Amino acid sequence: MFRSLSIPNYRIWFAGALVSNIGTWMQRTAQDWIVLTELTDYNATAVGIVMALQFGPQLVLMPWSGLIADRFNRRRLLILTQTLMGLLALGLGVITVAGVAELWHVYLFALGLGIVAAIDAPARQTFVSELVSDNDLPNAVALNSASFNGARLIGPAAAGLLTVAVGAGWVFMINSATFAATVLAMTLLRTVQLRPQPRATRERGQLMAGFRYVSRRPDIIVVLITVFLVGTFGFNFAIFTATMATVEFGMGASEFGLLSSIMAIGSVAGALMAARRGRPRLRLVIVGSFAFGLSCAVAAVMPNYLTFAISLTFVGLSSLTLMTTANAYVQTTTRPAMRGRVMALYMAIFAGGTPLGAPLVGWVADQFGPRWALGVAALSGLLAAGAVLFWMVRYRSLRVRFRRGMTPRMRVHHDGDGRTAETATREIAIVEATATR
Repeated sequence: MFRSLSIPNYRIWFAGALVSNIGTWMQRTAQDWIVLTELTDYNATAVGIVMALQFGPQLVLMPWSGLIADRFNRRRLLILTQTLMGLLALGLGVITVAGVAELWHVYLFALGLGIVAAIDAPARQTFVSELVSDNDLPNAVALNSASFNGARLIGPAAAGLLTVAVGAGWVFMINSATFAATVLAMTLLRTVQLRPQPRATRERGQLMAGFRYVSRRPDIIVVLITVFLVGTFGFNFAIFTATMATVEFGMGASEFGLLSSIMAIGSVAGALMAARRGRPRLRLVIVGSFAFGLSCAVAAVMPNYLTFAISLTFVGLSSLTLMTTANAYVQTTTRPAMRGRVMALYMAIFAGGTPLGAPLVGWVADQFGPRWALGVAALSGLLAAGAVLFWMVRYRSLRVRFRRGMTPRMRVHHDGDGRTAETATREIAIVEATATR
């Protein structure tokens, strides 16, 4: 499960990323809280706009950010982007502590952070392939997810307590200091042990080469459709937890922060389960999407704060199972020289859909209540599962057969998952059924 941590460079990277991720979750929680309760009168649409500004640049800058990740030294690039994000967090902290922050200031800093993050994301995602071998890459991707969501256990809860104790401004300033952990980790890496990947050549057409490559990979296209549906309409957790905590259950900042931490329990479990698996497969994307839709539907009808909090663990588990599998599948099946551009497209679709989905989901929460907003998330998961299932049935001859006998079995047949469509061989997976006749 933890085999990638036996690699010294990955251990250093993992430690620095964990500290920085804690700070990131602290800032997200405090930022959503002041927008919802201090700068507006519980306006969920404003929270959605902040999310849109923070994630929208990934959609606009995607062709260039992916090419930058494929062409330049990723380690040096990450040192630059992490430093800039630390300075932006510091600036927002200063004006908040000074008591002069207004809603448009938060919008501006969110946009600035989004622009830098658009360059940072594909470089950070693909840099992992320089730290570990190809065989360990799925494990490293899963452990990265565990780190990110392990930080969610600590960050939001700490942000809730600190926001009450010293104010959101100091939370932003603490986050600015945590970016130094990643910068320090990058300087401590043993460069001779890195595994440099092939870089994009300087020639015409490289900017669009990623699109051409993906257009010839229908398996990646169907994964991107899934990521778009769930990322746009389902992964608006800040809106769901903030409005459910305040509007539906009448809770405060500490209880709001605790909800994100509780959901992270399931997320960490999902990431660690993914770390135990070998090659990522599309059929697990179907299972994860369906489970996410079902768990969101259950969360939407929970009668009180406690039962809602418990249901969020299943939302976290299913969401991480889905996204870790999708991420690892795309990375491990993409040609190394194209990986930055393909992952930029992946991240743009995942995070770039937020400008469309977050304001819409926020509007649904304002007009019809937060439970209906969770219903939108549930529908996105079910539609995503249906999209992958349709593709597997229509183009990969997916069939399920039940055999009766002394030991009932369910046999799942398909012509491969499409990762090597031109040479795909027939696969048969046998799942022992626990049901009796």
